[in-house]
Amino acid sequence: MFNRLLIGVAAGALMASAAFAQQTSITIGMVLEPPNLDPTAGAAAAIDEVVYANLFEGLTRFASDGSVIPALAESWVISDDGLTYTFTLHDGVTFHDGTAMTADDVVFSLDRARAEDTTNAQAALFTGIASVTAVDDTTVEIALSEPNGALLFNLAWGDAVIVAPETADTNATNPVGTGPFMFANWAQGDSVTLTAYPDYWGERPALTEATFRFISDPNAAFAAMMAGDVDAFPNFPAPETLAQFAADPRFSVIVGSTEGETILAMNNQQPPLNDIRVRQAITHAINRQDIIDGAMFGYGTPIGTHFAPHNPDYIDLAAQSAFDPDTARALLAEAGAEGATLRLALPPPSYARRGGEIIASQLRDVGLNIEISNLEWAQWLEQVFRGYDFDLTIVSHTEPADINIYARPEYYFQYDNPEFQALMETLTATTDPAERTAINQQAQRIIADDYVNVYLFQLAKTGVANANIEGLWENSPTQANDLTAVRWTE
Repeated sequence: MFNRLLIGVAAGALMASAAFAQQTSITIGMVLEPPNLDPTAGAAAAIDEVVYANLFEGLTRFASDGSVIPALAESWVISDDGLTYTFTLHDGVTFHDGTAMTADDVVFSLDRARAEDTTNAQAALFTGIASVTAVDDTTVEIALSEPNGALLFNLAWGDAVIVAPETADTNATNPVGTGPFMFANWAQGDSVTLTAYPDYWGERPALTEATFRFISDPNAAFAAMMAGDVDAFPNFPAPETLAQFAADPRFSVIVGSTEGETILAMNNQQPPLNDIRVRQAITHAINRQDIIDGAMFGYGTPIGTHFAPHNPDYIDLAAQSAFDPDTARALLAEAGAEGATLRLALPPPSYARRGGEIIASQLRDVGLNIEISNLEWAQWLEQVFRGYDFDLTIVSHTEPADINIYARPEYYFQYDNPEFQALMETLTATTDPAERTAINQQAQRIIADDYVNVYLFQLAKTGVANANIEGLWENSPTQANDLTAVRWTE
């Protein structure tokens, strides 16, 4: 009897210990499935949402507050003339296949990103790099053709991560990086799973496994959170339900800001949108607040140009393109575009699908015919982003401080302004903070004056998580679900 009692007590203690053991796995909800897992060969934000800081690392990286901090480079020295950056790499870094990461890999990665035949979606980040040299295994020298005050910022993007020549060609489906997590599995159409890398060079994460589940339907996302099938949904697609989560002690609601300028993009080379009067008319036909209220349930900040309101260089130009349907009708008549038919291509996010219906109604009110087509993400990338086969589309640009995309005539909205392009070249060569602010503000005014796109709102970051999870980013200085500091509190 006594032995049985001891056995029972011991068993109960083991059960209690197991019950209170800290959880080390997490399931993260995402709206979109990435088309591939190589951030150096794709424009989709969903790629970085899985791999940034988790699986791949660059010389520098963005912290949760948007500052640029060391990553694979532990330090750097900038020459007095601003033309040479010498980076000292962390020693003992290995890729997930066990091979050493050295300065030669940095040379390979940056040369590959800036090559003439590069597939890097943000090749402009590397413009002005004259050479990359491995001084020794842990020292890299980047020489510039002219000073670039944004180089450390540019190197923090997901497009600038360091990859190995042996695995670069297969990173799309079998990514090999240097981060604290390594690739484990991709169940196409469902999820990607990462596991902790046991030989990580830096501080080990508290999590041992992370699964990213792809749930595009807002109702399904709500159900998955409520059922506990998903532990956190950092960019939750059903903001109308946030009040319900906030009232439930099982959850925490995390509301912050993003770098996501949400725009009604216009194909500037496609008639009648190649006429500034038509673009201006469309801008005045749009009531931003109706879209914020109807598509985002009040979450979002109106914007009048392609710049984040939380950035200190931002200027509020929303009044310049205020809702004025009478002016819109007059401009359309002046341009001879009354009754024109425009194709509105909508990708899957709820801000696009819901916002698209509202915008279509507003444009019809001023006399335009709008044909809506709902596209899956891969189709949107192929048809709109790469194929220019659209008139209007809605998308949130989540890359940080990316106004320089307007200096790329081949970019999907095809804006070609030599004055703006020259201004961005000047910005690149400018290091003085006050001068950079003045240039950024001039750039904001130019694209607002040219009515390149309709600037709708800055996307809010509305997240939901299990109340026992800490360390998720409140704001999104870049498109990432950084899990390096995430842990369960009990």
